[in-house]
Amino acid sequence: MVIAATGGPEVLTAADIAVPTRINAEVLVKIVAAGVNPIDAKTRSGKGVSASIASFPAVLGGDFSGVVIETPYEAHPLKPGDEVFGMVSVPRMAGCYAEYVTVPSQGLVRKPQRLTHTDAAAVPTAALTAWGMVVEVAKAHEGQRMLIHAGAGGVGHFAVQFAAYFGAHVIATGSGKNLDWLRELGAAEVIDYQSARFEEELEGLDVVIDMIGNVHDNTGTRSLGVLRPGGLIINVPSGSWPTFADDAAAAGVRGTSYKVSPDGATLAIIARLLDSGDVRVTVDTIFELAEAAKAHTAIESGHTRGKIVLRVAEFV
Repeated sequence: MVIAATGGPEVLTAADIAVPTRINAEVLVKIVAAGVNPIDAKTRSGKGVSASIASFPAVLGGDFSGVVIETPYEAHPLKPGDEVFGMVSVPRMAGCYAEYVTVPSQGLVRKPQRLTHTDAAAVPTAALTAWGMVVEVAKAHEGQRMLIHAGAGGVGHFAVQFAAYFGAHVIATGSGKNLDWLRELGAAEVIDYQSARFEEELEGLDVVIDMIGNVHDNTGTRSLGVLRPGGLIINVPSGSWPTFADDAAAAGVRGTSYKVSPDGATLAIIARLLDSGDVRVTVDTIFELAEAAKAHTAIESGHTRGKIVLRVAEFV
């Protein structure tokens, strides 16, 4: 599925393109399933990283799970036929809404054995984003009090699990229908954003993981008041809060954005957590590759539980 220009979901159309050529340390992978992320929809619409699309038609999609076809050299740890999953840097490279993709070796690892390809494709971008914020930046630990907004989303449901795994006291916001599920994931407290104002119930927190910003009800700005002096707020969605840095500084708290990068070493750790059952992935809906436009419409609704995935091919 390609886009010949930016626009609405309807610009995603089927096309025949050349199989990408593997060079240097890249691996050629036959894709079984591809994850769908909010950045895909933003880029398709003309926002996100669309300014870096070098030429059209362009293939979107940063997540994949599939089977190795070619490796960089004969003694490489991965062999043709191995099941792998990972992430590519789109639009620097052609994306995963396609039958084949070339991936730098450091961007993929062996697929968790207990996961199907459709489950595995839902993991890399969301889980690596959550890990980067919760573990690497916020350094989740016992005794830490962390608020996670949109805890039921693709990134959010991993963030809740990672924070709880490392001992943090997790408070998650979500809709009423997701509150029990958020508790199952490890949230110690849950707040229904539709019926309660979180800033009226919380204070003195150490960390806020903000995956909303000010695009809805000034969630980002309202979050500043629940942090302790010197607390940390991490804002994720690009363009969601233009005055973020100044507002955080004025409130006396630390603030940073976060941008995920392909990282096979960390993804391998996450794979072990998935195989052990300590962390789980939830797929909301599976669409066929030809239904990519419907998948984008669904993710733009902002009300999915977990992830959306495209089935690219049958795995035999």
